[in-house]
Amino acid sequence: MNLRTATLSLTCASLIAIGLPAAASGTPDPFAGYENQQLTWGACPFPDSGAPRPMQCAMVTVPRDWAAPDGGVDLKVSISRVPAGGQSLGAILVNPGGPGGQGSSIAGALAGLEPTVSARYDFVGMDPRGTGHEGVSTADGGDPVLCQVPLGRIPQGLLDARDRSAASIADHQKTPRAIAEACQSVAESPFLTTWQTAHDMELIRQLLGQAKLNYLGYSYGSWLGAKYASLFPGSAGKIVLDSSVNWQGRLQADFEDFPIIDQRQFDDVYVPWLTRTAPDVFGATPAAVKQKWEQVRDYYKSQGIAPDRYNGVWVGMGSKFGWLNATAIFEAGVKALGGNATAPADLQSQLDTRFGKPVATLTAADVKAAVTPDYAAVEDVRFAVACGDQPTKSVAWYKSLSDQQGPKNPLYGWAYGLGEVCGPWSDAPRQTLPNLPASVAKNILVVQGEFDPQTGYDQAHAAVAAAPGVSLVSVDDSPYHGQYALTANPCVDGMVNVFLLQNSRPGSSVCPGVPLIGESQVFPVPGPVKTPPSGARSFAPQAAPSALRDRAQDFISKTNSLR
Repeated sequence: MNLRTATLSLTCASLIAIGLPAAASGTPDPFAGYENQQLTWGACPFPDSGAPRPMQCAMVTVPRDWAAPDGGVDLKVSISRVPAGGQSLGAILVNPGGPGGQGSSIAGALAGLEPTVSARYDFVGMDPRGTGHEGVSTADGGDPVLCQVPLGRIPQGLLDARDRSAASIADHQKTPRAIAEACQSVAESPFLTTWQTAHDMELIRQLLGQAKLNYLGYSYGSWLGAKYASLFPGSAGKIVLDSSVNWQGRLQADFEDFPIIDQRQFDDVYVPWLTRTAPDVFGATPAAVKQKWEQVRDYYKSQGIAPDRYNGVWVGMGSKFGWLNATAIFEAGVKALGGNATAPADLQSQLDTRFGKPVATLTAADVKAAVTPDYAAVEDVRFAVACGDQPTKSVAWYKSLSDQQGPKNPLYGWAYGLGEVCGPWSDAPRQTLPNLPASVAKNILVVQGEFDPQTGYDQAHAAVAAAPGVSLVSVDDSPYHGQYALTANPCVDGMVNVFLLQNSRPGSSVCPGVPLIGESQVFPVPGPVKTPPSGARSFAPQAAPSALRDRAQDFISKTNSLR
């Protein structure tokens, strides 16, 4: 089936709904120029990033608007490929999330981390429309679509969302309004959506000569993969959705859950870990740790670091490096207040590498530079997708959410609702995204960590509950964002690999998590996963440490940060 046939047969209703006619008989085929292009593979403009075989890259021309493919200026999408080591079972397209994460280089890392799968599949990465082309210079047209935010509209004071005065709330709401207005003024914004990107994926499937497109997507990538399967069910192969949003509901609901899931991870997993691993530094009880954390918060505020920025260090802390970064900043503050204890040698050595200098020499100026965002030019795709896929809530609604979430979830609950860019976003979606049809439920496997701070377990569970026939692999006690290939978890990797290689999808089941940094056993924590795992909680020995794995996990976590 060519792209014209597939697109017209599957999206005719969408075209009619927005008032655009399908191609009439005898008229020029508006899809021909896209479906007949030839891919020119060459060397990639970036390192192989752990790929087991040389990567190849190519550019794909796509219409600016798939609903009107013969109008507007075409766009370019960059793709990469790590060819299978043996006889290929097909292509598996990977997406790291975002919205707006570039997938071209991560394909090589994932292929290197899962050699048995990359022996039988071509790993294909894509830099979605609007993200630019990884490794391509600006002069060569590799720039992402950016929103030029007027910096004069961004408040410069020490914002603290705990301050509920009218002036404080008004200051907090200035930044999202400035970003929303800047991004909505960009001509490409209405065309940087999941609906459009899913159509790009269908074109890529055809140009690769694949009857089906297999898919591995993390975080927002779960939304993208589920919507691709919903728009093109006949083209959907095996679909793995890792660290999943509720792709049967609202994408924004995942972001709105950040205060809840970040507080849960902080209180139930991170703080107890500190009491076990470095009690002399941070405190031997959760109460002592939290008291010291507040003291350090006050110290950094006295040094010109906004309390909101300090709190934000512990928001979306979904990778090993994220934990180490936050802990290094915490320890530097403790030392600045007179603390002289150090963490155990192995942990301390990891903390001392996070900022390129020992924690003992880390200054408040170093921390301020690390936590201060650059608003000069934000990437448009992040907000064009998040706010443009579906109707948004109002500024007043998000203010009310802040009032509700702050008391129970003070880490981020006070700040999130005041800073959500989709509140002042006024453009209505151009297309409606369908839910998953029952015919493809059997193709989909969801993997979800229990204490993931970026896509909450409850979101993934809700998606699976609303799509009978989809399988869910829950990872008990895991606080990380991204499970498959990223956590050295033999249970998770084994289940996904059996699905991909042996056509045997597991039923809904529970895997044990892996030990946290510096620990050799898992300390169970009560949470939303109610069924105990069937495997052992201890890993002895664990898989060898992998710098590639840690970098890939951190890349995916950072790609899906709210900031």
